[in-house]
Amino acid sequence: MNRRSSIDLNADVGEGCGFDAELVPLVSSVNIACGAHAGDLDTMRLAVALALRHGAAIGAHPGFADREHFGRREIAVSPAGAAALVVEQARLLQKVAAGLGARVGHVKLHGALYNMAAADRSLATAVVEALAEANRQSGSQLALVALAGSELLAIGRARGLAVAGEAFADRSYRSGGKLAPRSEPGAVIADEDAAARQAVRIAREGVVQAADGTDVPVDADTICLHGDSPSAARFARRIRLELAAAGIAVRSAYMDA
Repeated sequence: MNRRSSIDLNADVGEGCGFDAELVPLVSSVNIACGAHAGDLDTMRLAVALALRHGAAIGAHPGFADREHFGRREIAVSPAGAAALVVEQARLLQKVAAGLGARVGHVKLHGALYNMAAADRSLATAVVEALAEANRQSGSQLALVALAGSELLAIGRARGLAVAGEAFADRSYRSGGKLAPRSEPGAVIADEDAAARQAVRIAREGVVQAADGTDVPVDADTICLHGDSPSAARFARRIRLELAAAGIAVRSAYMDA
């Protein structure tokens, strides 16, 4: 029996990698870079327009302003500093989206900031409280997307935010449920068959196979593909085919958030 009848398939886009036009039609939600680790106002507008055209839910993808390392290098940041950059970048995308008649429905941190807030309770708490306050002030209901099983997800849920647990089709896991660091061989899954198998197991069984061969529980509402990969669209097509064969629809987790 399937674990679920549908799951969200998301992609990180607006990062200037040249694959968005092919990838966005294949996913149900997008996380748009907000001009810090990548992108600018023009790429944000283009990504929002693509999402509108193809019916994908729109989310903000804030990260460290470290373009040289694509936001994937850990940078010392205070909880208040992390919270401020998340809210500021999300508000910028909201302004861009509003100009095109679109709505931003969720926030997913990027790269190093994503991993740091997933594990650091002080960072996670500050980000959650800032998002909750931003929602209160604006009357919006930004959902929080975070690593399934993470500190950030738990704190967001406890604070009353709409949350979505995320898993990855194109990343390897450690036995404790954390992502394998990109510096480790095999951390980024390059094989289409392996990525599709992992996506289906996440959706159907709620598990991933860790690098040591053990099965790790993963309670995910959404599955991510990294949009900076030249293989992303090909992976997305294959994953959609395999999910459909398993009786699992691809559907946004955020449209009603």
